[in-house]
Amino acid sequence: MTELAGLEDPKARAVNEKHGDDHGVNLGRLRALAKRLKTQQELARELWATGDTAARLLSLLICRPKAFGREELDAMLREARTPKMHDWLVNYVVKKNPHAQELRAVWTADPDPVVASAGWALTTERVAKRPEGLDLPGLLDVIEAEMKDAPDRLQWAMNHCLAQIGIEHPEHRARAIAIGERLQVLKDYPVSPGCTSPFAPAWIAEMVRRRSAPSTA
Repeated sequence: MTELAGLEDPKARAVNEKHGDDHGVNLGRLRALAKRLKTQQELARELWATGDTAARLLSLLICRPKAFGREELDAMLREARTPKMHDWLVNYVVKKNPHAQELRAVWTADPDPVVASAGWALTTERVAKRPEGLDLPGLLDVIEAEMKDAPDRLQWAMNHCLAQIGIEHPEHRARAIAIGERLQVLKDYPVSPGCTSPFAPAWIAEMVRRRSAPSTA
């Protein structure tokens, strides 16, 4: 904790706080510290228990993802209220845990939109990598009915799932694009030059174009 406090940088804190993250540690330096510490599950649990955001991010980098129980991960997610902590927990830990699919089903149906967004993130992963057993038309039904009025974090996660269905599954592409066009979610989201828009129809079109472009190798 002393070492983490020494990495505090007011400029990094100002940037992080703009994104809703309450810590002042440069993430590159945090990753370098994690690389030196290597995997230490008990230390990871102790760091998480401090409640400090930088310590919890470090915890997620040095933990053993498969070592957490289902109830433990559920409790951790409900405590992870900052965007970076939430994203790292889902992507670095939960996705690699044997309870991921049980938690996906529970979280997607949770009334808390931040918790539900984690369930949708896990669903998007399934859409891309292991779609067997997923009801893709059913997912599109839910997105069509609920995404427009969903809170920001949940809306973003549902939109990602919509785009992923359109990108990965040609048989559902026309409907995914039509839903995006009708709902207009994130159509005006600002993007830097050269970056892909998160507006689902544009996102789908660009990714399909890239995949169909002839290789220059």
